[in-house]
Amino acid sequence: MNTVHQPAFGSVADVTERLGAAGYLTSTAVATTVFLADRLGKPLLVEGPAGVGKTELAKAVAAATDSELVRLQCYEGIDEARALYEWNHAKQLLRITAGQGQEGWDATRDDVFSEEFLLPRPLLTAIRRTDPTVLLIDEIDKADVEVEGLLLEVLSDFQVSIPELGTVAAARRPFVLLTSNSTRELSEALKRRCLFLHLDFPDADLERRIVLTRVPELTEQLTDALVRTVRVLRAMELRKAPSVAETIDWGRTLLALGLDTLDDDAVRSTLGVVLKHRSDADKAAAELRLN
Repeated sequence: MNTVHQPAFGSVADVTERLGAAGYLTSTAVATTVFLADRLGKPLLVEGPAGVGKTELAKAVAAATDSELVRLQCYEGIDEARALYEWNHAKQLLRITAGQGQEGWDATRDDVFSEEFLLPRPLLTAIRRTDPTVLLIDEIDKADVEVEGLLLEVLSDFQVSIPELGTVAAARRPFVLLTSNSTRELSEALKRRCLFLHLDFPDADLERRIVLTRVPELTEQLTDALVRTVRVLRAMELRKAPSVAETIDWGRTLLALGLDTLDDDAVRSTLGVVLKHRSDADKAAAELRLN
């Protein structure tokens, strides 16, 4: 079966406009890379620090293209049974027990290794879908190196080999986006199959527009102060720099408290919204002279 590739975006400007309508403001460079991944039918590997919007980009692409989002959340120890598929062993055992003495083993084996007993996981689910699909392989750097080998067939041929059933090829190619926080180096074989995008924290102007889009009740003056303060915090050597999502949360926090200025008292009382480690909060308080 030939895999059908149907690009979803008409141009770079179309990407920018539709992602923006989905609530994801982006630069021309990011929109261009998304457009090329979509047009060429190539997986997109997005690397960058935590909290810059890598996962949100996949969600925005799904929303902008009316696609189903299928997510594989990677973690240490994830294996084929959690990523690709596994067999329903309990149901197979019941079937074997029920068939004892009534049919030969060949017939029983063909039955228990049939579609009825297959449990598809995210990779196989995305491959088999015929409707528009975005496959998000989140935090691939947290998975063991062996898991990358499982992905190579999916990322290059958009198919999954099941020994008992044969090869399952995609009828419609999903848009594939992988994210990495760069905690380890990914294999060259994996990288070759993907387009690459490094996503960093947005510049001040873009972050300001993002905050105003998500929290339109904020005044421009307060938004400017918020973004300036967050950028100062990110320049410090913290265990975890504030994410864009946490900047937005900080804006919502100020609104909830009825604050219209970001003075020392406001920063001191709400710093826990953006800094989640005691050592980071102490360092920020000292450098901002909040004590």
